[in-house]
Amino acid sequence: MATPSICRASARASLPPLHSAFAAPLPLRSFSTSPALEAAKINKAKAQQEKLKKRRKRNPFFKTYNLNEMEQFSLCDAVRYLRAFEVGKSPTSSKYEVHVKFRTRKNGPVIRQNQMQLPYPVKTDLKFCYICPDDSKAASDAREAGASYVGEEEVIQQIKAGSISFDRCFAHPASMQRLAKEGLPRILGPKGLMPNPKNGTITEHPKALFRELIGGALYKEKFGVVRMAIGQLAFSPEMLRDNLKAALDRLKSDAASLPDEAIKTVDEVVLSSTNGPGFSLNGTFKSPTSLPTAQLAG
Repeated sequence: MATPSICRASARASLPPLHSAFAAPLPLRSFSTSPALEAAKINKAKAQQEKLKKRRKRNPFFKTYNLNEMEQFSLCDAVRYLRAFEVGKSPTSSKYEVHVKFRTRKNGPVIRQNQMQLPYPVKTDLKFCYICPDDSKAASDAREAGASYVGEEEVIQQIKAGSISFDRCFAHPASMQRLAKEGLPRILGPKGLMPNPKNGTITEHPKALFRELIGGALYKEKFGVVRMAIGQLAFSPEMLRDNLKAALDRLKSDAASLPDEAIKTVDEVVLSSTNGPGFSLNGTFKSPTSLPTAQLAG
């Protein structure tokens, strides 16, 4: 009968030596994520550098086009084509609109909302609101001048309730504290209607101001372009020419009044209509093939 010591000895003799079984090192797999993280950081840094380079190369001016490579039209020719798009429309409901495109910086100063008096008024149904102390002389002058909404207590409550609408809002200096207290800047500000001394909408003498503005044309710059109604479909080319000249003179004057570091010059003038496309104007009134102006009115 075999003893335990003999069994252990025979078992050791039958097994291979440990040093021979593990003599060759086995390949080990690394589960560390540090190399992948480092690569991700490097790629992110490179992407940020490329983005920064593109931002530096980005044009600081609004996009403009090479006018020498595009077709442009005289005023009479543009009117002729636009009238074809307005066939069957009411001569007083359809409007001509001018788009004045500036060469200007994207982050530069802009022409604020204002109003100009054109030689031939386009829209005579503008509604003005004048907030002033009730039963004051300024209130009676504003009503006489044609303001649609005049007063303080009732007008403020109607504005807060959203029950009235108007094109421009003016205020008496004595009512400005009440406007701020009632929270009207939060209502009128986003709409561009809050009275402001910078755009001349705070006045003690509304009579002369309203008589000057009745029939005026509203305008403001947005994304480097000023858009405004320049005439009715019934207007003759001569009337449109006079209105267009007055509008451009006013816009150039407004641009010249901006700070000295501002860059703002007229780059292109486009004429469109209510239902028609835009035609880039070349600065001339007629071309050799233009129709007689008598056929382009009414």
